[in-house]
Formats: sequence, structure tokens, C-alpha cells
Amino acid sequence: MKSLWGGSREDEEGQDSRPGSARNSFHDGRDSGPNEHTRLLPNRVESTTYLRPDDPAVSPYNLWSVRYSRYLTIFLTLIAFAWWILLLVSTFVTPPGFHTRGSGFFPFSFASLALANLLLTLIFFAVPSKAVRITSLITGALLLINAVILISVQQTRYEEGWVGVASVLWALVTSIFTLATDRLVEWGKYEEEERLTGRGETRRSVGEWVAVLIATISMGILAVAVFLMTCTLILRALDAGLAPPGKLYWVDGHNKYRLHVYCHGNQTSESGTKLPTVLLEGGEGPVEDGLWGFADNAVKNGSISRYCFVDRPGLAWSDTAPSPLSAGMAVEAVDEALARAGEEGPWVVVSAGIGSIYSRIFSSRHNGDVNGILLIDPLHEDFLYDVGAAKRGFVLWLRGIISPLGLDRIPGALFKGRNKKDRVWGRSAYQTGKYIYAKLQENLVANSLSRRDVASSKAIQSPDVPLTLVSSGDKIRENSEWEEKQRELSQLTHKLQHWDIVNKAPHRVWETLEGREILEQRLKELVHA
Repeated sequence: MKSLWGGSREDEEGQDSRPGSARNSFHDGRDSGPNEHTRLLPNRVESTTYLRPDDPAVSPYNLWSVRYSRYLTIFLTLIAFAWWILLLVSTFVTPPGFHTRGSGFFPFSFASLALANLLLTLIFFAVPSKAVRITSLITGALLLINAVILISVQQTRYEEGWVGVASVLWALVTSIFTLATDRLVEWGKYEEEERLTGRGETRRSVGEWVAVLIATISMGILAVAVFLMTCTLILRALDAGLAPPGKLYWVDGHNKYRLHVYCHGNQTSESGTKLPTVLLEGGEGPVEDGLWGFADNAVKNGSISRYCFVDRPGLAWSDTAPSPLSAGMAVEAVDEALARAGEEGPWVVVSAGIGSIYSRIFSSRHNGDVNGILLIDPLHEDFLYDVGAAKRGFVLWLRGIISPLGLDRIPGALFKGRNKKDRVWGRSAYQTGKYIYAKLQENLVANSLSRRDVASSKAIQSPDVPLTLVSSGDKIRENSEWEEKQRELSQLTHKLQHWDIVNKAPHRVWETLEGREILEQRLKELVHA
């Protein structure tokens, strides 16, 4: 009979037949009474009457080791399910101690892998197969590589925290457990077939073959998913080598997370006059992807002397913040980062798109330090219902769940020449888990907390702050409501300087030559007023 480690019982017959051997001693004492090692069915090895191979009594569950292994699998599955639920909830509301400075989607993916592994082990427990063991071995090897990368690279270890490390190690342990359990059940199956039928059964029923096929395909899918996650993690490790142009400052209490602050230029003009600093707030993406280049050119042209920007939580080099995160909370974090960087203003606030929501809140809380406001095709608060739409939130959550697979990042790096800058703050930044998580946070409270913050800022905004509005001609032609809301925003203060509508300019007005020229001229007027 086959042993657990592949040996043959026939090789031991000579030794076992000797008087006083351990096996004979066991048989001599088998009438001493049942215990936890007693088989459910009597030993039939020496009997001339055997059971049929398809008899229900021929089962690996006759062995206590197999039964206990199944009980342990059920127990581990319950633990995996509880961990999975906890990480699912933390995507929307961060429990104390579970904040990850990355996106949190990688730990959730590892938890999902562990749960899927254990569920497949339970479903196909009595149908072991070599193919499943091979795929489990491949999955385990890839998870080991994931664990090494995540722990050894300082940036990934910092972003994922103890939650990410625990999740990847948990997935690795469950993969090893699946491999060991399948091997144990195969040994128990052969053992009982030889004992009760006289030989090990090599044939399988149609149902068993179907079960093996489904189990193998499922485990193969998990192996492919882990391979893609490994590639994505490698890209993240490479991107960690891209240093930020500014500095990172801790915000929100005692070392919760860091925001990236960058300033450039002189606080005085060529004549020695102190000028206000331009504070940039990006739109749907980071400041680096658009307004950064525009501001640099404005400094070179002498239109402004200095500018600063702070990446909002989850964008570019900034960490993600705990959930929920309203616009007001994000502004508080930006304000704290500027204070830690020693930046006090005065400011001319420049923002685009949804960034105008944040800049308006900032301006209302710093009325005495804001010398002017420049809104570039801003988003009116009435459009926050689109930002906070349930359908959009569900799509963002789905994108976040599959983001560790790198279905867009990996082809972009291999075939489209996307580099570190593209993935951190450029044209591929929207594919990263941090960016998606930041947008999901924005979506969750857009119609509630953020809308309340904007309403409060509108009530306390100083009416004497100079205001300039530059709108997209394309957006106004496409949507009459957009024009109406732009007109309403032009009345944000009592000192409207200009309202320009740039013909044939997209939402990102600075992408056209005419748009850049108008923006630079209006910004120069506000700074030198």
C-alpha cells in the first residue's frame, strides 16, 4: 500500500512479518478498545471479501488525519472570510489601525486569493489531482516572490503597511496548506482503496474528471492572477525609484500620512517688491500633469515670481488618507502640509476643474492671505451629484479591485513606452491604485460632506477678493447648463476682474496656445495687482 510520502507497503512486508514488530504489536493491541486512531471501518487487508471501488464506504474520510484536515480547512476558511470582510469594509471606512498609505487594493486582492484558494480546497476536497498540486506550487512560488518584493522594497512596504504584509503572507500560507492538503487526501484515498478493495483505484468517474477539470482551471486562473500581480508589484518597485521634486511632510496628527509639497521661484520681483505666491490646485489629475509646466513657463516669462503646489491625498507622490475624506478634510491636510513647509502666503489661488472645489474652500478659510482667485473652467458644486453618482462609485471600486492585475499598466510599460513619470503623475497615473482610491474617496462623500464644505465656504468667502474666470468654449457649446453654472461662479465675489471664454479650448484650457496666453496674462494681472 502507498504511504503518504510515496513509499510502498510491500517493501516493508518482510520487516512487518517478524514477531515483535511495531505493526504486529499494533494489531496485537487492536482489541484494547477504540480511540481517536481507530478506523471507522474494520481492516480488510487480510480478508478475501473486498468492497466495490464505488462503494460509499471506500472514502479517505475513514482516516482521522483526513477528517481533521477538512475541519482545519473549514476553520481557516472562516478566518479568511472574516479578514476579507474586514478589508472590504476598510475600502470605504478605515477602521483604527487599518490605514494603508497605498490604495488598500493589494491587501484586498491577497485576501481574496487566500479565500478563493481555501474555498476551492473545500469544494474539491475529496477529488485530489496532480494538476491542482502543480498549479498550487506555482501560485505559492509567485506569492513568495510577491512577499519578498513587498517586504524588501522600502516604498511598497511603507505604502502597504502591516496589513499588506500580513495579507501576502496569509495568501502564501494558504497556498502551501492547499498543496499539503491535496497530497494528504490523495494518500488517504489510495490507502483506503487498497485496504478495502484490494488495490489502488486509478480510474475516475465522469463526475470526478469534471471536478478535476474545474479545479484545475480555477487554480490556473488564480496562478495567472498572481503572476499579473507580481508584474504589477515589480512596476511599483521600479516606480519607487522616481524621487519627488519637492518634500514630503507628515500631516493629520502623529505621522498618519505624508503630502508632497513643491515650491519654485523667488518671493520678490526683480525690483525687490514682494509678490504673492501662486498656489496651484490640479483638476481631475495631479498638478504635475498640466499646470506644473504652465507655471514653470510663467516664471520664465516673468509673469509670476513663485509658485507652490501640494498633491492632494492619493495623487502623485502623496499618500492616501483614511476614509472617509471630504474636500474640507483634504484642504485641512494641504493647509497643514504648507504650514510644516513654512509657506504662509500671501497667495493667488489657481485651480482647474474639480480642483476649484478645494481651492474655494482653501480661499474661504484664508481670506486675509488670498490676494486673488483664478478659476480655470471650474466645476460648480451642483455638478457634485455626477461626481458622487452611485454608478460611478461602483465602477471606480471595480477598477480598484482589478488594478493590482495591471491589465493596463503592464501592456503600457511593455508596448507603449510608458515610463515611471507616466505612471506616477503623467498620462498613466489614472491606472494606479492610489489614484483610483483617491477618486473613490472623492465619490463617496461628494454629495454629502464635500457639498456641505462647499456650502460653508460660500457663506464665509470674502466678497472683496479679486476673481478671474477662464472657461472652455468647447464645454460651454456642449452643455448650456455648464455655461449657466460658469456665470454663477463669476459672482463668487464682488470683484470679478475678467471672465474669458476661450474659443475651441477643451476643459484643460492651457492645452491650447490661446488658452495659455490668456491664462498667463490674467495670472500676471492678479499677481502684480
